[in-house]
Amino acid sequence: MATAGKVIKCRAAVAWEPNVPLMMEEIEVAPPQEGEIRIKVVATGVCHTDLYHLFEGKDKRGFPTVLGHEGAGVVESVGPGVTDFKPGDKVIPLFLSQCGECKFCKCPKTNLCDRNWSSKYHDIMSDPTTRFTCRGRPILQFMGTSTFSEYTVINQIAVAKIHDDAPLERVCLLGCGISTGYGAALNTAGVTPGSVCAVFGLGAVGLAAVMGCKNAGASRIFAVDINEQKFEKAKVFGATDFLNPKAYNKPISEVLAEMTNGGVDFSLECVGNTEVMRSALESCVKGWGVSVLVGWTDVKDFSAKPIQLISGKTWKGSLFGGFKSKDSVPNLVCDYMTGRIKLDEFITHKMSLEQVNDAINLMKTGDCIRCILNISK
Repeated sequence: MATAGKVIKCRAAVAWEPNVPLMMEEIEVAPPQEGEIRIKVVATGVCHTDLYHLFEGKDKRGFPTVLGHEGAGVVESVGPGVTDFKPGDKVIPLFLSQCGECKFCKCPKTNLCDRNWSSKYHDIMSDPTTRFTCRGRPILQFMGTSTFSEYTVINQIAVAKIHDDAPLERVCLLGCGISTGYGAALNTAGVTPGSVCAVFGLGAVGLAAVMGCKNAGASRIFAVDINEQKFEKAKVFGATDFLNPKAYNKPISEVLAEMTNGGVDFSLECVGNTEVMRSALESCVKGWGVSVLVGWTDVKDFSAKPIQLISGKTWKGSLFGGFKSKDSVPNLVCDYMTGRIKLDEFITHKMSLEQVNDAINLMKTGDCIRCILNISK
């Protein structure tokens, strides 16, 4: 392309500091260096992890930054040493890399990668190395991706090449939320046919977890949320029972125990709230119950009574649904295109990049499941 090897000036939504609305800016995006790919972002979802960094994490070392990590686009140019990608390829940026060479990538027990940005910089959620500048200042690339920009530069180990016919404005959701919840049920929890499950939190991640439980063959799926307006949407993804914790004068774990003869086989916490994490664990049946932490938070400690685990329950965590990213995302795209998994049903709003703050407010109030931002044609 004509822009190859040149600095590109483009629009981006910059978060200059915590707890302040994003600013539309013109940024400079440098050409890709060794092993890197420059991508023209077509569409991106707005995920709660973006809001977490902006409003909850509040570590000023993570700013200024361009948020966004749930995108899809087209390769504009590649740096030296890149052989698996070419200009024009459709791709999904990955906040979790897969180098294929480290001890984690070579181990089938995990999807972690030692070369991921989070190995050293999880507290500021960005590698200090960046290809972005604005007003003469370096701008961090959030979670190694930064999809609230018309262009971004990413290491090839954190990019998945996808089917040429994939609709980018939908499959972008597989860059985080849907893969995370869906895989947490299938891979991390290991939901079994005929089992009873409970999903706490019915945002996009929770609804994807419901879908995962359904596809794994669960016979009963409890959808738990204080916002009852989300129950109809949960039914679309396979939920069979619906509980609002505020509607009971006892802990929701006791309610579930009474309704399931001792507790559920699998529970998934998809909120990022440490109190809910404990409730999800306590909702599991003793002896074999498995509870999975899916919601992202790093600002509070969590706790539980040891008897919960001594009695045979298992407490696990899940990052990106346990999927090895570069290997799995192309397959998930194909699963969507063949009807095995849903994506369209998650999308409740579509907006332009300039409306990003409106999209963030919708997420804060719980009035949307996923808003897709159209970044460029």
